[in-house]
Amino acid sequence: MKTPSISKEGVANASPGRQMLNKVPEVTLYFWIIKIMATTVGETAADFLNFNLHWGLTNTTYLMAILFLITLFFQFRARKYVPGIYWLAVVLISVVGTLVTDNLVDNYGVALETTTIIFGLALLATFVAWYASEKTLSIHSIYTTKREAFYWLAILFTFALGTAAGDLIAEGLNLGYWISALLFAIVIGMVTLAYYFFKMNAVLAFWIAYILTRPFGASLGDYLSQPSHAGGLGLGTMGTSAIFLVIILILVIYLTKTRIDENPRLSSED
Repeated sequence: MKTPSISKEGVANASPGRQMLNKVPEVTLYFWIIKIMATTVGETAADFLNFNLHWGLTNTTYLMAILFLITLFFQFRARKYVPGIYWLAVVLISVVGTLVTDNLVDNYGVALETTTIIFGLALLATFVAWYASEKTLSIHSIYTTKREAFYWLAILFTFALGTAAGDLIAEGLNLGYWISALLFAIVIGMVTLAYYFFKMNAVLAFWIAYILTRPFGASLGDYLSQPSHAGGLGLGTMGTSAIFLVIILILVIYLTKTRIDENPRLSSED
């Protein structure tokens, strides 16, 4: 699904700040494929570093947070969408978002119900503040530093919320990995149908789908990586992460060369 391009009114409502070309890619099929794969990597890479390499949740969180902040520094310094930097930031924030929830649940004993509510309210507060300040939540309007800051904060909370809500549903209903993935895929499909055939608001549809791809990707990652006796295919966290990272790299190189997902200019069309 695609969100609307920036209107002239949206340009007029932009708050003062450093003007840039749009910093977010077009919402194409490539966008959703890479996003889901990045989400899967967020689940499997976090498990690999935490359990396989025995780094523990705390050390893994510190390392991933530092790498993400370094990448985000370069993302903010760029004056336009750069596929390599942008998607590296998405992969890293998917890991960080997963670890934030895992730390609260595993290290501090916060219930999944509580973390789901906390991150849901945090995401809602981010959207309210973003809209109150900028009068839009469209990702095709990310052309000032302030809007980009709102965007990445919202992305962080979508991953943390998706992790908490996904784990809550999977554990509460005890569905198993592939059934959980199928359930979330069906809901995403329903949102897509609502957008294309029932005129669901494009911005709302985008953010709902963005949140839902987190538990879908996590369930998919667990199904691929976990051993067969646990209901998975047994590819392992390292193998699953490596496969998906290679595919992401190939797609990002393709997008860098073709530039087919760039949205560099402001449009006068709604």
